[in-house]
Amino acid sequence: MGVSRIVPLFVLALLAGCASPPPPAPVPTVTPSPSPTYAPPPSSGLSLSVGPVEAGLGHRASVLTLTNRDTAPRKVTGYPDLQVLAGDGTALDVKVEHGTSYFARDLGPQDLTVQPGAKVVAVLAWSATVTSGDTRTGAAISVVPVPGEPEQKQPLDTDLGTTDTVTLSSWATEIGG
Repeated sequence: MGVSRIVPLFVLALLAGCASPPPPAPVPTVTPSPSPTYAPPPSSGLSLSVGPVEAGLGHRASVLTLTNRDTAPRKVTGYPDLQVLAGDGTALDVKVEHGTSYFARDLGPQDLTVQPGAKVVAVLAWSATVTSGDTRTGAAISVVPVPGEPEQKQPLDTDLGTTDTVTLSSWATEIGG
């Protein structure tokens, strides 16, 4: 008698499993906010390019390369003036320190003469360390290569963790040298 009661329940459970599933819930449409576009590097004067982000042990870095696209030598001195930008293009409250980082030794401010077609580099580094509080992420950087030059904006994802600090080396003819 016990088996005769269980079999109909088992058949009923199987039939219930064969019913078509309910339709999926509609997915809300997200309208992305417009992100700023950045002009390509200038074809004359001092032209900035940004290398890919390199990572190691929670540290990140990108090489900034400044190319002299003029027909005459250009003077470059010290450190670039840099800001980290949010996705909407506004400046983030991020401290920019000058000096040596996990990725590059800083030689300090130098007076450099950049010949036509030649390049100088600086290294932008940061830590993705998260301790407490909200994490911060940048989407681009704004760089004034030397005083008096126009600012140049380039996309660069920076996962700053909770440090809100980046380290920038001075312009040099080669990284750490």
